[in-house]
Amino acid sequence: MKRVLLVLMVAMMLAFATSAMADDGSWNKIEKAGQLRIGLDDAFPPMGFRKDDGTLVGFDVDAAEEVGKRLGIKIVWVPTAWDGVIHSLNSDKFDCIWNGMTITPERQKEVLFSKPYIMDGQIAVVAMGNKEIKSHKDLGGKVVGVQKGSPALEAAKELKPAAKEVREYDTNPKAFLDLESGRLSAVVIDNISGRYFMSARPGKYLALPGYITTEPFGVAFRQNDKSLLAKVQKTIDEMIADGTMGKISRKWFGEDVTNPAKW
Repeated sequence: MKRVLLVLMVAMMLAFATSAMADDGSWNKIEKAGQLRIGLDDAFPPMGFRKDDGTLVGFDVDAAEEVGKRLGIKIVWVPTAWDGVIHSLNSDKFDCIWNGMTITPERQKEVLFSKPYIMDGQIAVVAMGNKEIKSHKDLGGKVVGVQKGSPALEAAKELKPAAKEVREYDTNPKAFLDLESGRLSAVVIDNISGRYFMSARPGKYLALPGYITTEPFGVAFRQNDKSLLAKVQKTIDEMIADGTMGKISRKWFGEDVTNPAKW
């Protein structure tokens, strides 16, 4: 009898602890305030940036606004310096960071991340109609272009077999011009920037399958804000399931880059 009572007491204590963890008050606080403050760098196209008239637009902006609509709360955007964005989050200047933030082990020590909603990383882009190059291995012995000083440079050096030459450009548009003219076999570029660039010139370029390197994007919250994360994550999951995230993705990238099955 005593053993049964002891088991019941332990079970009740675990249930209470689990409930307390799930109900940390972070979602209730947001719901009561009627708004979710989101920190971002507002000069990061196509995730979040300003149009000429100052309007804030982008993939993350559309996705977060839809989450707010479904949760019945207002989204308040808080532009902030990116080099101090995690400190600003933990100082309560906003409630989460939703701005193409890469999930890394270092950052996971400081914040609580959602599941990846986009898989970013470095990809290789070739001219549409190129029948010679179908995969990364076909870039061996070819001339590829990258933006000078970007992560694409290191990614291009990781190609196996190795490229004949990795040519550096001041800007990605200049590299794409050389790709279009045939002076390059491929451009290695950040997936998000590449898809956005490709969507602006449909029918001109084709991304090779897969990633050279991968960098998952997640929404970051304070480590104690588990119930807020759970609420937002559930809504994102629903948007992926019903095709809304795919629709937003096609608007900004010309295709669905939010489907985990394609990562």
